[in-house]
Amino acid sequence: MTSGLVRPIRRYLNGGATISAEPHRDVKVSVILPTYNRCELLAEALRGLARQSLPTEEFEVVVADDGSSDATAAVVKFFSDRLRLRYHFQEDRGFRVAAARNAGARLASAPILVFLDTGALVGPDYLREHLAAHADNSTPRAVIGYAYAYRPEDPTPGLADMVGRLLPERVLTAYANDPSIFDIRHGAFLRCGFDPGRLVVPWILLWATNCSIRTDDYWAVGGFDEDFQRWGVEDMEIGLRLHRRGVEFVVSRSAWVIEAPHDRDWEGNRQGNHHNIGVLLGKHPEPVAEIGWSLITKDLYWPWEDDYQALLDWTARARDIDVTAELREAAAGLRPGERVAVFGSGGSVPAELSSAILVDFDAELLRQALAGGDRVGHHAIGVRTPLPDQSVDVVLMTSRLTGLWDRWNLDLVAEARRIGRETRALGFGL
Repeated sequence: MTSGLVRPIRRYLNGGATISAEPHRDVKVSVILPTYNRCELLAEALRGLARQSLPTEEFEVVVADDGSSDATAAVVKFFSDRLRLRYHFQEDRGFRVAAARNAGARLASAPILVFLDTGALVGPDYLREHLAAHADNSTPRAVIGYAYAYRPEDPTPGLADMVGRLLPERVLTAYANDPSIFDIRHGAFLRCGFDPGRLVVPWILLWATNCSIRTDDYWAVGGFDEDFQRWGVEDMEIGLRLHRRGVEFVVSRSAWVIEAPHDRDWEGNRQGNHHNIGVLLGKHPEPVAEIGWSLITKDLYWPWEDDYQALLDWTARARDIDVTAELREAAAGLRPGERVAVFGSGGSVPAELSSAILVDFDAELLRQALAGGDRVGHHAIGVRTPLPDQSVDVVLMTSRLTGLWDRWNLDLVAEARRIGRETRALGFGL
């Protein structure tokens, strides 16, 4: 953490009013601010919220403490005479930011929830701009707030010293249009014209460092999933559920934050990301999550939109590819009792393969193939299936995979070898 940002914490150890335990009436927005042992950064976040242009009586701040052992509670108390504050403390049982956010949201009184990370510094119009982005009540929506300097692998030069000396809005003026301070998602925003509604996976841009969700929509999907107990992915996962509920995603560049430079556990975050994308795939076993699993476990991210769009395009083109004949021919070459999985099964599978496990990327064709029987099937490309290691003897890959082969051949072969003893390509060559 930069020494320029940290103020002597002893100033917070005394003073401040009693933190209210009662709901705050008539507030328009509740800020949910999870934190863990970052009392200095928390103080800067609260300082920014205390200088909002939105009247203090129109918002509240709920600090959701994930078990801090530093001066976090003292910092909250210090600001309690300047902000409408509520405070929730949960025992430190490891990384439980999802549970902390949900606990904070349960204490919230407003119809709109703003989620803000401890290290995010805000300008004076921050909350006013989040409210403005929700002004259109015609459709449910979630707001993706811009995050200047959120670029963990490419830090903004000079920012560490500047944020300790200048107000956040002055920092932005100093950098003007310098791309070194742009949000790491800036390229993705440009590609869709800052309109996530044009994307097939808009929810991968919803990051809880700065976003807002209407309270009714938040609880309609159950809030954050508390099974995510390591760093990363849990915000995208709630985005996926909101998307399925029909919630529209909008970007607000005016509801911005600046991510303050601070220490990170790089390897722990990387491992958490890898683990949590597996959790997401387990909860949503389907091609869009399968693609994300393949990318994130390789420390990739941005091809997700293009890869899924390409899959949707191929799904439409491959709708009429019937692989019954090639599967019947393959069945004739099987030994009695062999356990079989079919990647690219299509909508009609011959009786000779009645016990085969079916895998297809087209959900409708898979339903047709499974109708009227007791077959087992999985909606997947075959990049990562729910099947256990070495659970089948033979994996048959049909010609329905032809249009996906150039992109996914290494992943498909690796998965086939993970779950099976032998792999056979039908209708095209390996």
